[in-house]
Amino acid sequence: MTQCQAIINHMKKTGSITMREALIDHGVQCLTKRIQELREEGWMIVSERKTHPITNQRYTRYRLAKKTRVN
Repeated sequence: MTQCQAIINHMKKTGSITMREALIDHGVQCLTKRIQELREEGWMIVSERKTHPITNQRYTRYRLAKKTRVN
C-alpha cells in the first residue's frame, strides 16, 4: 500500500488526519506533499486550521469533502 492509499484509508475510517497521526500511524513524514498529490489525483480534501486547546499549538486537520472525487 502506498502512503497516499494509507492516508485515504485513514480519512475514510476516522474522518480526518493530522501530520502527527500520519507520521505515527503510517510513517508519512511529509503529509502536505501527499495531500497535494491526492488533490492532483482529483480527491476533494478540506484543510481545517486548528489550535490545540492546552498547548495553543496550531496544526492542520485534513478531511475528505462530502463529494470526495472530482469527475
